[in-house]
Amino acid sequence: MKPVDAMLEVLRDEGVTRVFGNPGTTELPFVEAVTAAPDLQYVLGVQEASVVAMADGYARATGRPAFVSLHIAAGLANGVVGLLNACRSRTPLVVTAGQQDRRHLAQDPMLSGDLVGIARAAVKHAFDVQHAHDLTVMLRRAFALAVQPPAGPVFLSVPMDLLEEETPVAPPAPRSRLGGLAPAAGWPEAAERLAAARRPGIVAGDGVGRDGAVAELVALAEATGAAVFHQPMHDGVDFPTVHPLYAGMLDARHSAIRSALEGHDVVLIAGTRAFMAHHYEPGSPIPAGTDVIQLDSDPGEPGRNFPVVLGLTGGVRATLAALASQLAGKVPQAPSRIEAIRPVHEAARARVRERALAGRGDAPMDPLAAAHAVVSGLPADSVVVEEAITSGLLLRSVLPLERPRSYVHTVGGGLGSGIGAAIGSRMGDPSRPVVAVLGDGCTLFGLQGLWSAAHYRVPVTFVVLNNGEYRTLKETAARRRRSRAARRGDGGLELTPPRLDLAPATGLLGLGDGTPDGPDGLDLAPPELDFTRVAEFFGITAVRARSTDHLTEAVARAAAGTEPVLIDARVTGHADGVRLAHGHTGGAFTTSGGTA
Repeated sequence: MKPVDAMLEVLRDEGVTRVFGNPGTTELPFVEAVTAAPDLQYVLGVQEASVVAMADGYARATGRPAFVSLHIAAGLANGVVGLLNACRSRTPLVVTAGQQDRRHLAQDPMLSGDLVGIARAAVKHAFDVQHAHDLTVMLRRAFALAVQPPAGPVFLSVPMDLLEEETPVAPPAPRSRLGGLAPAAGWPEAAERLAAARRPGIVAGDGVGRDGAVAELVALAEATGAAVFHQPMHDGVDFPTVHPLYAGMLDARHSAIRSALEGHDVVLIAGTRAFMAHHYEPGSPIPAGTDVIQLDSDPGEPGRNFPVVLGLTGGVRATLAALASQLAGKVPQAPSRIEAIRPVHEAARARVRERALAGRGDAPMDPLAAAHAVVSGLPADSVVVEEAITSGLLLRSVLPLERPRSYVHTVGGGLGSGIGAAIGSRMGDPSRPVVAVLGDGCTLFGLQGLWSAAHYRVPVTFVVLNNGEYRTLKETAARRRRSRAARRGDGGLELTPPRLDLAPATGLLGLGDGTPDGPDGLDLAPPELDFTRVAEFFGITAVRARSTDHLTEAVARAAAGTEPVLIDARVTGHADGVRLAHGHTGGAFTTSGGTA
């Protein structure tokens, strides 16, 4: 068979039914073959960052690697931001780009470039395919590497003339069947340490959700009575946020993590890069006197940033299952611990709900009230894709998450992924409604994705929380000024706000610290951004929410429909938060760390 036909056979054998791409001349041999195949769909995106974001969402929804085809050096460069996100979020992708014809590559022809060099910093491994007989072998390796811990994107450069060769190559060998990871060696010692702990704690990382181990972690937490924290800026559902033992998400600051874990003599950290902080702070995130047990499928994680008393490398799900089975009924204090923690956590969640309800009203809406209004309109079993930065932190505090794969986010930090990820999520699992909650700045980075939603009529609801500014940068600048003032005032000590219960936006970003001014270049208006006009340009139905009640109604109606819909929800900005912090009326909520 011809090389391109052998390539398609490997894709079929690896379970690929969709190819996400944006083609150019160097990919035409591949695109022609894919579009002629009745069992493969070419999903077009009009910008490569959106293409990779769609593939990322699709891979997470299906639980298997997604396949991406990008266009030579420039297209690959456009897609690198998505590859960086996938690498940080450990999403398995297999990505190809067509290289220029080898017969004149030495002459530095138009469009050519060092594809492997461009991709290398953003992928696990990069292959430079030079011979037709190597193509299927390297493609098989790419699929295998993409899912091996730590999972992530793998790249192949494939010359266009190679795919046009008529010289027959051997049919690809069958796909290897590989077993899953076993429980980590040393788990019995971990069980003993958890059983003997006076006040155990657990940090649930995204490796728990990726490994389908949420039920096993719940069983372990209930067996020990341990409080469970989500990792900072978690990408998915790793523990039910409505569970009595759920203690909220850790802030992405060492001082806040240290404060949250203070008093826990034994902490199990499961399936996370511990810890990826947002801003530098001195000191360890682990409090003195706390023994850490760290579990990960990646052998490079345990003990990477701080000492652990026990590092476990193995299957996250298998190890948690073994621990839960071993400890079930063996920790007599567990029931009383659960009953002691339950009212504290329920009261904290109730306080946040009360603040959200108190802020409901007309647009521009209080951000927490708007987040709560979106949640109130969500249909059962929906998937929320979040890329809203400041408002996204508030959304986490009011969004009940129970079923795995109900929440999609990227800790990678490359903006513009939300629209594409939502489209890919709905394509990967058409049975579940998908609602994307987006910041206006993030939306501007990924607008081209709306074309794919319209073209393929993907029923996704896009909610744009529109404050007309880069609020996260304004808040960070304000926090920097506050820190400088604190250092001047006390001889060098940098003061840090305390961690918030279940709503870390204030502590992490300094919301409403009373400083209205920020650096230049952080406002998106003028002009006033009306995202309904953008949606109409792409042929997507659009609504501008008039109030929190209208927002709830619009989300409910759109998410129940069969077409893409965009909802523009105007929310208050940084200056409004400052005025509220100074005592003006409105929908602010006050915490120990400030006001939002």
